[in-house]
Parts: sequence; structure tokens; C-alpha cells
Amino acid sequence: MVVVLVVAAGAAWESPVLERIGARSGMVVLKRCVDVDELLATSSAGQADAAVVALDAPGLDPPAVEVLHRHQVRVVAVAPDTEESRSRAARIGVDALVDRNELDGLPDALEDENDGPAFDLAVLDDADLPPDPDDSGHVIAVWGPGGAPGRTTVAAGVASALARRGLRTTLVDADPYGGSVAQHLGVLDEVSGLLSAARLTGEGALEARFGSIGRALGGRLTVVTGLPRADRWLEVRAGVVEHLLEVARAHGYVVADTGFSLEDDPAGDLVARPGRNQLTLGTLEVADEVLVVGTADPVGLSRLARGLVDLREHRAGAPVRVVVNRMRPNLGWSEREIVGMVEGFARLAGVHFLPDDRDAVDRALTSGTSVPDAGDTPLARALTALADAVVPPPAPHRRRHGGRLLRRRTAGTGRRR
Repeated sequence: MVVVLVVAAGAAWESPVLERIGARSGMVVLKRCVDVDELLATSSAGQADAAVVALDAPGLDPPAVEVLHRHQVRVVAVAPDTEESRSRAARIGVDALVDRNELDGLPDALEDENDGPAFDLAVLDDADLPPDPDDSGHVIAVWGPGGAPGRTTVAAGVASALARRGLRTTLVDADPYGGSVAQHLGVLDEVSGLLSAARLTGEGALEARFGSIGRALGGRLTVVTGLPRADRWLEVRAGVVEHLLEVARAHGYVVADTGFSLEDDPAGDLVARPGRNQLTLGTLEVADEVLVVGTADPVGLSRLARGLVDLREHRAGAPVRVVVNRMRPNLGWSEREIVGMVEGFARLAGVHFLPDDRDAVDRALTSGTSVPDAGDTPLARALTALADAVVPPPAPHRRRHGGRLLRRRTAGTGRRR
């Protein structure tokens, strides 16, 4: 007996589907669900074997399909047989797609994926799948432990420095605890770019409408603003930020400002929604490189050391650079000593130092711009040098000023600056 759940939302194909299921021996409809949320709740009882769902049903996304698969429910989507439908179905991860105008094969699709469903995603040609993102882009995640070490200042500064070099750059605010990229850059946006991306991802339209979610600042920098209120993280389902970053990567370089916490939310295993920290964890998963920001004071360095250990579990083997912010001579230790300390906790691509330049930060905040755009200051030069280290410019134009990159001295090598 194959027990089926149906989510059609009143679509014209619902009655023909019910007729075909009723006519198949050994197949029965358990419930006609109002929406995807009811489908997920019903599937948790463990009584259903398959589900027929409208491909455009609100809430039908990769996390929802993952929950259904966890409860051993085969997912068959119904939609027009178009390239757009195929791409969306492949991205969401449904088991089969049936043309709404050719429903005779639907009972076969419900019974077993090997019984020849009307449209099996496993045999799609490569041409039918979404194109891979352009690998010319680079996703840079800016992370750091709690205590306001300056993640947003660094993220905005690096993104601005890359854009000033003529590189197309997208700055994404992915902080689930109240991002402030918009406030830093003077963007007065009534619509959150991140929430817009979440809605478009659910509709399968983010690639086509990517330009509508960002605010252009100058000719090369685009900002995707974050959550307007911290409690709205619930509206960003798992997989959204990863998809957003992959799409943005196809348009050039991406800098993502993240939250501080790396803890998993155990409730995410019981319900369809992700944990709150999934925005941060998803960003780190997609990132090509991670900038870890900490402060040079004793408390900040202690948090930085613990943070590097925690980060290693999520980004093992990935390039990681440490950015020590607010470095000043009266702290009592040298840059070399700090390098020796942090290198004991992680394998690093480099350690960079930013000076304690409060005047430059204040000028940038009050003018609603990034530090590099606010004037020629020691901090602006250090941030520009950091951006050059992450994305090296062509050799003839390599900048030779600003922030220092220090590495541990090894046999046969001297200090690098």
C-alpha cells in the first residue's frame, strides 16, 4: 500500500490526480494538505509514503524536501514541463517532476523511483540543470567572535577597496543578530535585500532577478542589506544564504558579513526551519576564504584564540586569515608576539594588523561610507592592503603601502611585510 499526501492549493490538476491515485490498486490518499507546513507536520507521523506537491507551492524548498525525505516520504512535484521547472525541481531536490498536462504517469512516479516516473530528475541531461556559477568570483566571509571586534568595519572596508580597484563586488549582510551594513554605509532601504533574496529563492527566481535585491553604491559595489530586525531570521530558510552567495559569485567578488555564533540549533532537526546561526554557518560553508577579526586587547585575543579553535571544526583546510583590529603600541606586546600566539591555534594564510584609528572610523560612520572611501588614513591604507592580500592586484599595479602581513620566521626566510 502506498499512502499519499497531496498539496495542490486548488490547482486545476488536483481532481485528475486524485482520480488517478484512486484508480490505482494499492494506492490511497491519506490527506489533502492545505499547504507545505501542514504537509511537513503530517509527514512527521510516519504514515505517508509519498507526496504530490505543486512545484510552485509556497515553502517548497530544499529544507522542506529534506524534512520529507527524513520521514521516508517520496516527493513528486507537478508543474509545466519547462526548462525553468526542471531547473527549480533539480535545485529543490524533489524525486520526480510530472507534467501537469500528462498525469497518466504520476502513479508510477509515486510508487518507486525505479518504476519509470514521468520525469525523473536522475536522468536529466546536464543542459537541463542550472548552470554552475562563474568560477571567476570569490566569496570572502568576514567572521569573528563575540564582543564587537569590528567585523562590519572590515567587511565594508574590504568590499569598498575591491570596488575601488574596478572589481565588481557584492557586499552581503548575513548577520542573524542584527546586521548593520546598511547603517554603516548610509543605505536607507525599506526592503531588506536578504529577505528579498529569501522570497526569490523560494520562487526559484533569484538568478533572474538578482539585480533587484541590491543597492548600487558607485559603479562597482552592490550592497545586499540584512535583516531589518533580528527576530526576522526565521524568514530565511536553510539554503537561502548559500544560494544567494553562489548567485552573487557569478557576478564577481563577494564579501559577506556574518554573525559571531557557530553553535548548531538542535531544534532545526525537529522542524522545517533552520537554526538561527545557519546564516553564519551557511556563509562559512560557501566561502572561499575566511577573515577572522579579533581585537588586540587581552579579552579580544582570548576570544580570538577560542574562536579559531571553534572555526576549525567548520572550515577545516580552508584558507583563513586573522585580522587583528585596533592594534596600538601601549598594549605591551608586539605584532610578532601576537602572530606567534594565534598561529598556535590554527593554520593561517596570514595575520594582518589594523591600527586603532578611531577618528577614521568615526568619520566613515558619520558620513555613511566605508573607511577607504572616507579619506586617506592609516586604517584606510591598512584595509586596502588587506584587500590586496586577499585578492592580489596585477603585479605591475600592486600597492606597496599600508598594513603589514606577518608570518612566522622559518629557516632560510626572513620577515614578510
